[in-house]
Amino acid sequence: MHTYRELFRTPEFAPLFTASCAQVASTTLNGLALATLVYDLTDSALLAALGMFGPSFAELAGATLLLSVADRVRPRTALTLTALAGGAAGAALAVPGMPLWAMFAVILALGLVNSVGSGVRYGLLSDIVPPDGYVLGRSVLNISVGATQIAGFAAGGVLLTVVSPRMTLAIGAALALVAALVLRCGLAARPARSAGRPSVAATWRVNRHLLSTRARRAVYLSMWVPNGLMVGCEALFVPYAPGAAAVLFVAAALGMLFGDLAAGRFVPPGARGRFVTPLRFLLAAPYLLFALPLSTPVAAGAAAVASVGFAATLLLQERLIALTGENVRGQALGLHVNGMKAMQAIGATLAGLLAQYVPASAAMAVMAMASLAVTAALSPGLRLSDRVQPPCRTGPGDGPAPGEPRGLTSAAHA
Repeated sequence: MHTYRELFRTPEFAPLFTASCAQVASTTLNGLALATLVYDLTDSALLAALGMFGPSFAELAGATLLLSVADRVRPRTALTLTALAGGAAGAALAVPGMPLWAMFAVILALGLVNSVGSGVRYGLLSDIVPPDGYVLGRSVLNISVGATQIAGFAAGGVLLTVVSPRMTLAIGAALALVAALVLRCGLAARPARSAGRPSVAATWRVNRHLLSTRARRAVYLSMWVPNGLMVGCEALFVPYAPGAAAVLFVAAALGMLFGDLAAGRFVPPGARGRFVTPLRFLLAAPYLLFALPLSTPVAAGAAAVASVGFAATLLLQERLIALTGENVRGQALGLHVNGMKAMQAIGATLAGLLAQYVPASAAMAVMAMASLAVTAALSPGLRLSDRVQPPCRTGPGDGPAPGEPRGLTSAAHA
């Protein structure tokens, strides 16, 4: 599969794409409206920020407690219920007079639900498209997320000047309900990938399994740590250039979108492995320039070029699928998404702390050097993962075949 026409002709991809756009738009509107509402009620910038980004912390908790649900439920049912939960949360938050503690309880509960939904969504994508179409499909979803967020923030800003934050929350809830309807009517019924009841113990057991081999650990860490460190650089755009931060954010977003487009559409499947390492180094190297005095156009160009390197994560997801048993694929991809969000939060925190003691430009260069060091240290493990063949059987729960490692060939243990 090499073209967008082929991709959108694939049964069920268009409904999944449409519902994803509607859910992202809903989340964006809700986050902006809730941050505005909380700030109006409390005059606290911290609580307003937690209102917008609080669900990310709950998603990290969900990754350690609930991810086994992703492979033990029917995908259509799970995704429909996740969208309905988003609609119900938005509607509840729009009710006048809700106490502040209840608002945060709602958004934390929604974050727990979404931690499972991401694993189900991307696991289902791997079922809908053929193996050589996953990167193309994932790149289209990535591009749609970025474009929808930009449009959502713009629309949210306009809405908040015309209607109240609570009405904006109600509009976001309606979009989530539209997504639920599209998912219920557009997706085929599929059985769960894995038998058994979801539990905290099952989540921990599969997470340990996924991180039990050097090859998979290298893939996960390569998707998490350099990505998170470089998001830390982006978190310093405002103190670095208070009057031009928006230019830097737009440049970085455009670079990321271009990277996803190029990796998904134009890099041949057989050549993708050769691009992973260069893209991983590209992600950090341009930020070394920030140690020097830069004009705004040069800084924006460096940020754009660096963000092309985020496409390495897209290509590594394909490798993760090849290293993962089918019946734990939803949890494997959910662990990637939630771990990445957690490392981005950690990277932003580290960068902010560092910038308390050195100029923002120096802090960005230090974060870039740390990313390059981590990338170099993980390269041997990634070369190993590139040699490992897809597993013959699935992961824990079914048990390995006689003499076979749990989900990987013996090369993964070298």
